[in-house]
Amino acid sequence: MRKFYLLSLILRIEKKSLNSRETINKLLDLNIIPIINENDTVATDELKFGDNDRLAARVAQVVDADLLLLLSDVKGLYDKNPKLNQDANLINEISEITSKVFKMSTSETNDHGSGGMFTKIQAAEIAFTFGCDTIIIKGNIKNPILNFEKNKQGTFFKSQKKINKGGFKNWLGGSINISGSIKIDDGAIKALQNGASLLPSGIKKISGNFSKGDIVEILSENGKKLGRGISYYDSSELNLIKGKKSIYIKDTLGYEGREEIIHRDYLFLGIK
Repeated sequence: MRKFYLLSLILRIEKKSLNSRETINKLLDLNIIPIINENDTVATDELKFGDNDRLAARVAQVVDADLLLLLSDVKGLYDKNPKLNQDANLINEISEITSKVFKMSTSETNDHGSGGMFTKIQAAEIAFTFGCDTIIIKGNIKNPILNFEKNKQGTFFKSQKKINKGGFKNWLGGSINISGSIKIDDGAIKALQNGASLLPSGIKKISGNFSKGDIVEILSENGKKLGRGISYYDSSELNLIKGKKSIYIKDTLGYEGREEIIHRDYLFLGIK
């Protein structure tokens, strides 16, 4: 029972991550910079994440970021608290986060946030797990990022974990929680091989009872396993729009849905 509960919890978190990933990527496509912040004044203890440093690391994980940039009230990580020790030395690069590194940080917070250097090290540690580098720089100055590019003063946490940025698709390909299947025609197979998304016109048959956001197997008409992906529609809707062109989705379902059934970003193919 405990294992089932944990698996269900993981799957719910994964679906939320997919929604967040899609929202952020869409905003970036529209040249909008998303601002994600935990509001201490309205968040309940049950919903609070804890601090924006670790929240930033989780967002970086959701979008497969290569670099996490954290702003501080000091230039970076020092071997001792620079506010209390004039002989403190700035550490330029760290390739391994050990207990010694944590001991050099301080849990002291400033008046503007819930985190300190300790939570920034925790954020860098999270980023390390998915191959993302982290830089901590001084942020309470004018043009902090331009200042860093000019002076290169900060602490660079260089991840040693080399991760294929298609890690999400690797997770998708290895998932064992398959809720149904979609059989597609040869034209759709060729389109997927060329990097396209799956459209309703190429779908021949739907099997299983699944919901939007579930993982489904993609099969050829003779039943050969081609890959898997995350469906934008539930099985009952797909049975209504299968074989039709995307322009007829609204007329069939009564609402303006997405033209893709499975977007290429949420598609894993075991074929080339």
